Amino acid sequence: MKIVSVYNNFFKNNMFMKMLFIFSMISIVTIITLSYIIFLSVSDSTIRRELAIQKAAMESVDRYIHQQYESVQNMVRDMHQNEALSANISYLMNHTYADYVQHLTNGYYANQDDYSADVLKHFQNIMDRNADIHQLMLYSAERQDMSMFSPNKQFKKLDTNAAHSYIPDVMAMETPNISAPNYWIRKEINEWSPDLYAIRVPINNTQTLRNLGQFLVFFDSAGIGNALDSYESNFKGEIVVLSAKGNVLFDSSSNYYGKKYPFVEVADSLFDQTDMDSMKKEKNMYVNKFVSADQGYVIVATVPVEEMAETYAGIRNTIISISIVCTLFAVLVPAFFIINFAKRTRRIIRFTQKVKYGNLSARIDDARDDELGQISHSFNDMLDELNLYIERVYKAEIKQKETELVALQARINPHFLYNTLEVIRMRAISQGARDVGEMIYSLSVLFKSLVQQKKNYTLKDEMEACRLYLELFRIRYKDIFTYNIQLDPVHNQHPVVKLSLQPIIENYVVHGIQTERSDNQLSIVVEELGDVLQVEVRDNGKGIAPDRLAEILQELERPEESGQMFGLRSVHSRLRYLYGPEFGITIESTLGEGTLIRVRYPHTEGTGV
Repeated sequence: MKIVSVYNNFFKNNMFMKMLFIFSMISIVTIITLSYIIFLSVSDSTIRRELAIQKAAMESVDRYIHQQYESVQNMVRDMHQNEALSANISYLMNHTYADYVQHLTNGYYANQDDYSADVLKHFQNIMDRNADIHQLMLYSAERQDMSMFSPNKQFKKLDTNAAHSYIPDVMAMETPNISAPNYWIRKEINEWSPDLYAIRVPINNTQTLRNLGQFLVFFDSAGIGNALDSYESNFKGEIVVLSAKGNVLFDSSSNYYGKKYPFVEVADSLFDQTDMDSMKKEKNMYVNKFVSADQGYVIVATVPVEEMAETYAGIRNTIISISIVCTLFAVLVPAFFIINFAKRTRRIIRFTQKVKYGNLSARIDDARDDELGQISHSFNDMLDELNLYIERVYKAEIKQKETELVALQARINPHFLYNTLEVIRMRAISQGARDVGEMIYSLSVLFKSLVQQKKNYTLKDEMEACRLYLELFRIRYKDIFTYNIQLDPVHNQHPVVKLSLQPIIENYVVHGIQTERSDNQLSIVVEELGDVLQVEVRDNGKGIAPDRLAEILQELERPEESGQMFGLRSVHSRLRYLYGPEFGITIESTLGEGTLIRVRYPHTEGTGV
């Protein structure tokens, strides 16, 4: 029902509202559609840019892991190229540590150069050069024992015989070159740090090519994070390196060490394409992966959809803001013109209704030359012709009405009053009543100032009217009443409302003065308070009782005239009407001590009131 009511009130018989509504709908739908298309294009471009950065970061991780694998292969190659070192490594793998020390000592005495091929010192130098190495291990296939080297220069030779260890079985298995550290090796060396990955390379006899054992290196996964340092400022999401069994070798967020990674199934990924164009969106994540089938690991990069959305949130907000501005512009500008045409049309309709009810003096004020302006000019010309016709037809009848009586209003000539008061004043002075003459003079000047019409009425004029009024009563009460006016000459020409102070002074003379005392005083002080010009009228008269003061203040704030306190209420309401609610009069009074009335004017220059 409300929709029907709105349609009947605003659209049914309103052609302009229909035009505005249809045009607005077309503009809004067009702008929203274009904005959405632009947003999709920009967001897709932003996502591709972020994924390209992610791809570059994954390539950097892959290069780093390959470099570490190449470094391990170089270590083995160096062992084979140095015959003395190779011989010592073979001896250490196939003998006890005590036998190796004796062998090394004998070789030193026989040829001092052999001492430089000390296996422990060689491996310690390797760990010193590569800070990412966590453990170095040599496994002997013949003796089934393992020599372990740590960065803290500790060396251990561990018995890993198949009778009490699964390590021989582990070493005999074919596994990827890069993997997670094996559980049984971790247990044997008591190393349970989760952020490690292992690289294993076989050691063969250079002459017979028979396998002597395995060279195993544990690396700190934190070193892989160094490959991402250059992408830290603009890299989104996280990168994880998974082994062929799904173990987490590296996690940039450190959330998945020792856990199953939820976003990629490694067993399937190893048979996927090995490029980095396999980005998928699943589980509210953008997933990008790179498969290294040769080395047996998968690099996975993920970015939450919410985090990716933050990258183009600013562009989205900009597009929304521009769309809103364009929509407002597309709707408001035509609306301005259409509403203007509607107003002009309604003005013409109202004009025709006036003419319909007999107002032939009505005219359409429209100076434009468009279609509506031409209609307005035609109506005005038609009414001019109609009035001219009526004047010719009824001219005789109108002239007959010139015989009707004209009501004359008696007016008092102010000059007659001035002259009469001057004659009375001179008569009083000639009879010796000089004080009566002064009173008559003040009265005549006061009357003249009140009836005189001035275009610009100033504070000086109002103060002069107050002075003349107070002078009358100073002469009347002689020695029991005094007054004082303080007005800085800079405020003389300040425009004020006429008779805005005189009624306040009159109120004091009528209600406040105490004729039984001899020290009646009234002072008028003008001061400037920022943008306000304030006049204080203070007396030491009777004062006002609190309940009566409350009635007076309530009466001043009444919206309608009640007939009480005409003078004060007239001043207060005129000032508020002209200048605003912050101006007007305020009253403070103490019974038996006197009254203080403040009158506030705006501090404006150069305008009359």
